[in-house]
Amino acid sequence: MDTTVNNSRRDKIAKGMSTILASTYALYLNTQNFHWNVTGPKFHQLHKMFEEQYEELASAIDEIAERVRVLGFKAPGSFDEFSKLSLVPQNKVELLAHVMISKLNDDHLIIARNANELASFCSESGDEGSADLLISRLRYHEKTSWMLNSFLQ
Repeated sequence: MDTTVNNSRRDKIAKGMSTILASTYALYLNTQNFHWNVTGPKFHQLHKMFEEQYEELASAIDEIAERVRVLGFKAPGSFDEFSKLSLVPQNKVELLAHVMISKLNDDHLIIARNANELASFCSESGDEGSADLLISRLRYHEKTSWMLNSFLQ
C-alpha cells in the first residue's frame, strides 16, 4: 500500500483512478468495436489505426488497475462497475467512419480532461506515482486526439 499519501486523499485518488480505469475500458471497447466494424474507402488504414489504439489501451488498463491496487483499494473489474464509473459513453449504433473517428476523439478528450484534473490533485497530495501515470495517460490521449483530428482534415 502507498503510505506516502494520507488516507482521505488516497481514497479520493483511488476513486478517481477507478473512474479513469472504467473510462479507459469503455474507450477500449469503443475502439475495438470500430476496428471490427469500420467500412469504406479508408477501411485498411482505419482498421489498422484502431487496432494500434486498442492494443495501447489494453496495456494502459492493466497499469491503471495496478495503481489502484498500489493505493490499497480493489480495482473495479466488471462490466457493471465499469458502466457505473465510466465517463465515456458506449457506442452501440452503426456509424460511418468519420463519425467513429469523431466519437473516439471526444472519448479521448473526456479522459484527458479527467486525467489532467486528477493529476493536479495527486501532485498537490504528494502522490507523484499516480500523478506520473496520469500525466503519461494525458499525453497519450492528447496525442491520439490530435491524430484523430488530423485524419478528419
